[in-house]
Amino acid sequence: MNIKLKKVDVIIIVALIIISILVLYKAKIIDDPRKEAVPEIDFLKDDENNKLIVTYVSTEVRWDEIDISGICDTSNLGTQVIEGDFITDCFGTISVKHKETSTDYGSWTFSEEEILPISIIAPNLRDVSPNDQGSHYNRDILISREWWYYTAIFSENSALSGWTLSVSFNHMARNDLTYKKPDLLIVTLHSPDGEEHGGIIERERPLLGDYAFLKEPSLQVSSSDTNVIISFEDSYVQGLSPNWFLHIEGAFPNNENIKIDLSIKANSAPYWSYSNRPIDKSKGDVASYVFLGCNVEGTINLNGMDFEVKGIGHHEHTWLSGLLSTTLVRGWDWCHMTLENGWNIYYSNYYFTSQFKSSKKYKINPFSNIIITSDKGKTLTILEDIEIDITDSDKLFLLLNIPNKMTVTANPSLSQIVLKDTNINLNLNLNIDNSLSKEWKRLSYVGMKIGRTNIDGSISWTDKSGDHNIDLLGIGSIWHMRH
Repeated sequence: MNIKLKKVDVIIIVALIIISILVLYKAKIIDDPRKEAVPEIDFLKDDENNKLIVTYVSTEVRWDEIDISGICDTSNLGTQVIEGDFITDCFGTISVKHKETSTDYGSWTFSEEEILPISIIAPNLRDVSPNDQGSHYNRDILISREWWYYTAIFSENSALSGWTLSVSFNHMARNDLTYKKPDLLIVTLHSPDGEEHGGIIERERPLLGDYAFLKEPSLQVSSSDTNVIISFEDSYVQGLSPNWFLHIEGAFPNNENIKIDLSIKANSAPYWSYSNRPIDKSKGDVASYVFLGCNVEGTINLNGMDFEVKGIGHHEHTWLSGLLSTTLVRGWDWCHMTLENGWNIYYSNYYFTSQFKSSKKYKINPFSNIIITSDKGKTLTILEDIEIDITDSDKLFLLLNIPNKMTVTANPSLSQIVLKDTNINLNLNLNIDNSLSKEWKRLSYVGMKIGRTNIDGSISWTDKSGDHNIDLLGIGSIWHMRH
């Protein structure tokens, strides 16, 4: 039987279909057919490491299309969502949604974040002006040594994962290194498996230094209220806190070509770790400030191969009076550490006696610093009672040794009343596993060790919520000097 539909019947049927679809859509029984499909993303909760790990992605989607709420660290994430991506340092409840459609991918509850006791810090200890970030040796004839340090430890989902980078632009005193080559550019890259790149470039500074007319020093500094540029031949760093751009270019020892372009962003104000001026720190003849927990991102080219990197670093700026001769300062150590729980620790110490013994213990050194931050420098825990135990060393010269392994123990001093009540105690083991050693034997007898160290230890304290004891694991960028 043939059924002939009139035009009006077709119109009525189509209208009924449309109305039915609209009713079903309004009732949320079916989705809007005009809307793009929402990407499916599955996550795995890793309680032990406080991570959310992406285990499945149905189609291309960017992380900027995803809303992540709660206390967590997303700095490891790239542009596209891919399997294996992870969100770290998750505490409390973490919720993930698709921004455009509000599709809920889920919520996961982790243990609450451990809140470190923090130090009460005077405002002037965290105040650094543009003028402080430029050179001091150009403005004060008494300042003969000045260094700008930059480090990075590259993250797990980055190329060169677990590698450390140390960069330093050094204006040395004329009597520091054989009286002839006091301008240095130091660039070292160290991998977890022993690979090493870079080295130290030395350049002789003209006898009259910055006042020479025929030849300029290799290290140049220019500064204003809006920008500071420190350059060494074709390499430079420029910017003002909280942003810098680092460019390294040149042929290093063994004819190795290295090119580095990194953006460095501080997440917080710095801290004056030293100054002989109690109030106006920037006018000190001996002074140093440090930025902790900086985000570092960019490209490293090693002998023609590009590596996209990201990680966490630090920036330190130090200057010393020429009145502090090398016969007074006989060595120093510092280490910037990035821990698996997202914390950063900065350790430094000056020595005023020659390091003859291969192992030695130092108690309550007033020129030591331990600074801990759990939030990339926004809050700081500073411990002043520090004990250093050097347990293993390499012989540097006939009578000098430089550390391979050391243990650092730190507690509050008697004057740190608030922290003292928490019974906070830090124990760290530093085990250097890959480093560059450099010696200057003629006249000066100076040695340096710069590289990568493995960190383990623990920290404990007591507060209103009870006793806390946290195991610490991480990687450090270290620097030792002995004279």
